[in-house]
This record gives sequence, C-alpha cells and structure tokens, in this order.
Amino acid sequence: MTQISTVNAGARLDRLPISSFHRRIFMLVGAGMFFDGYDLYVGATVLGATVKSGFSTLPQNAQFVSLTFLGMTIGAFVAGFLGDRYGRRFTYQFNLMIFGLASLAAAFAPDMTVLNGLRFIMGLGLGAEIVVGYSTMTEFVPPRSRGRWLAFMAMIVVSGLPATALIGTLTIPEFGWRPMFVIAGVGALIVWYLRKNLPESPRWLETQGRTDEAEALLREIEREASAGAPLPPPVLGVGSPVRPLGELFRPPLLASLIVGSIVLIVINTLIFGFVVWLPTFFVRQGLSVAQSFSYTLVIVLGSPIGCAIGAFAADAIGRRRTIITASAATVVLGAIYPFVGAEPAVMLTVGFFLIVAIYVQVAVLFGVYTPELFPTEIRLRANGICNTLGRAATIVSPFIVVALFGSYGVTGVLALMIGLMLLQIVVVWGWGVEPAGRRLEEVGATPRA
Repeated sequence: MTQISTVNAGARLDRLPISSFHRRIFMLVGAGMFFDGYDLYVGATVLGATVKSGFSTLPQNAQFVSLTFLGMTIGAFVAGFLGDRYGRRFTYQFNLMIFGLASLAAAFAPDMTVLNGLRFIMGLGLGAEIVVGYSTMTEFVPPRSRGRWLAFMAMIVVSGLPATALIGTLTIPEFGWRPMFVIAGVGALIVWYLRKNLPESPRWLETQGRTDEAEALLREIEREASAGAPLPPPVLGVGSPVRPLGELFRPPLLASLIVGSIVLIVINTLIFGFVVWLPTFFVRQGLSVAQSFSYTLVIVLGSPIGCAIGAFAADAIGRRRTIITASAATVVLGAIYPFVGAEPAVMLTVGFFLIVAIYVQVAVLFGVYTPELFPTEIRLRANGICNTLGRAATIVSPFIVVALFGSYGVTGVLALMIGLMLLQIVVVWGWGVEPAGRRLEEVGATPRA
C-alpha cells in the first residue's frame, strides 16, 4: 500500500474544522513572525536617528539596508534546503535564535561598521523565518480558509512596521536607537523558548517516509480538532506525485517559479525602496526626527488595514484579482503622491492609501500566493529560491534609491516603483495561476489547472 493511501496527511488535515489546534499553531508561528517583521522594519526608524545624530552617513545607511538583504537572500536560500531536508520545526527554531542573538549584540555596536556587520547576521535569520513561517502555516490550514489565515499571518508580520514607528517615536528621542534592538532580541528569544513544542508538519513527515510519526501526530491533531465529534472522511487518492527539485526548472512548475520570483522581486523593491525609506526622506526634506517619525507612523498605519483587506479578498475574489487590483491602485496613488504638495493633511491621506494598496499585495504575495504554488516535498526550496531572488534585488535597490532621490527626489523613486507595478500586473495576468479553494496537492500536481 502506498504512503498516500495509508497516511494521506494532506486530505486528513484539509477536512478538519478550525479548532484550538490551528489557533495555537497560528499564535506560535505568528509570534516569531511578528519579531521578524519588527526586526526587519527597525531600520526605518533607526536609520533616520543614526544619520541625524552623525553616527552614520546616508551611504552607510544604504549599506545597512543592502547588507540586511544580502543576509536575507542567503538565509532564504539556505532555509529552503534545511527546511525540506531537516524539517520545518528545526529550521524555524534555528533562524529565530540567530536573529535574536544578533539583535541583542547590535544594541552595543560601537560604530556603524560593526552595526552593519551584525545586521548581515540578523538578515540570515530574518530571511529564513519568512520562508519557513509562511510555508509551515500553509501546510496546516484547510483550503477553504487558507488565504484568510495566511494573509492575517502577513498582517502580524507587517504590524512590525507601525510597532517600530510607534516605539521609535516614544523611545528614540529620549533614549536613542539602541533600545530598539534590545526589544527585538529579547522578544525573539522568548518566542524561541515558547515555540519548542510546536509540532512538525505531517505533510513533510509523510514525504520523508516517516509515516509512523505522521500517523501519530495526525491522530493527536484530529482528536483535538474534532473535540469528540465525528469527522468527515478524507478525500483519498488525490496526493501529488513525488517531485524532485529539478522539476522546478521544467514545465509546468517553471512558470510558477518565474511568477513567484518576479512578484517577490517587485514587492520587496516596493517595500524596501520606498516604505522603509520614508523617515529618511522626511528628514532629508527638512523635517525633524520627531516629525519624520510622526508622519511615518500616520502613513504606515495603513499597513495592517491593507493586510486585513488582502485577507478577506484572497478567498473572496481570488489571489490573482486581488494582486492585480491592488497593483493598479498602487500605480494610480503612486503617480499622484509626488504632486500633492507640502500640505500635511493631503500628503498623509494619499500616503496612507498608497500604503494600504501596497500592503494588500504584501499580504497576498508573501503570505498566501507564493507558498501555495509548489508541492510539499520541494515547497521550502522553491519558496526559498523565489525569496532569494526577491531579496537579491533589494541588495542593489538601496543604492538605486539613493541615486534617484538625489537626482529627482521622491518623484524619481516612485517612477521606478510604478514601472515595477506595471510589470507585475502583466506577469500575474498572463502567467499567474489561481490556487484559491484548491488543495495544496492539486496545485502541486497541476499548477496551471
């Protein structure tokens, strides 16, 4: 008898009602993802303060951002192979420890050179956490509500952006930027301890031939989820064939790999070529550090709202329609933003809705769309490759942003972002697939159906 017919992990997980088990997994994974998001976005507040105090220069700030993404690029790639080889549980604990310890050390950096070196180490853990966290949650949640759960996971990640803006506004003017890293490090290590009891993915265990472990774990999950009530029978015989990594580079999975890579290149450049630079842009335009933090806080409050919209739209109207609609809104608002003038109310309003449109895409592309496109046995490696290419683009984008801002101001930066949005619309419209409501095994077996 085959492994799929004896354990059938995917079908058994997909027919479960949402229960305390799913909520516990969501909270444990989400807690680590929050501090990943906090640490990821901490540069948005820290860099404005370091350049204002003379601790750093604008080129050194660009190095900070670039080294972050060099580390994240390597971390995302390595995490994919570790996660598929040694399991989801081992990998997400390992990467959480890396960026937690490095964040604590960064609080005591004597100069910007040391801080930038530590930031590279932080990046290794940050890149790995994004890949493993979303992919792990993808493998536990049933397809009828998968988009909503994963988009809310993205909402937890991006809540790190307003959190860093708020904490920076309250902390940095009085105590400086160093406590920002202490908070990240201590929080990550607390979550590392709490997550030690997070279970392995039964889907992954089954692909590794560890059927006894998968069966025992599935029975525990079913007992908790059912609460003693009878469960509907699993749909048998729909498992995807085992696929080696090489199939990623042949049709039909090659199309998914290309789409996943392009959309993550675009959205990473959008976030870290515009959003993260907002405080620095404001400071360079003459605002004080306190004013720049306040303006940024108002604008980035749109990020969790955008994620919430993405959470409901992903299941209600589908992934592709949500991505294309939000991309078009970003083009329109991005074209308006440079011409709204210096009137704070108008600038903050347009900026707020621009962030909403951007973070609808963040929720769907990071949390939902890309992890769904690939079979379980190569999911983390495929997602890792897409994230590697997405992060690699951001290694050079800070220097492009500095050059464009120096020559053309915010208008030049937004012109680049609009061009990337148009590319994304074409790619998702022409090559994108729709995983909404489909089992992961179906998408992996026939991704363009």
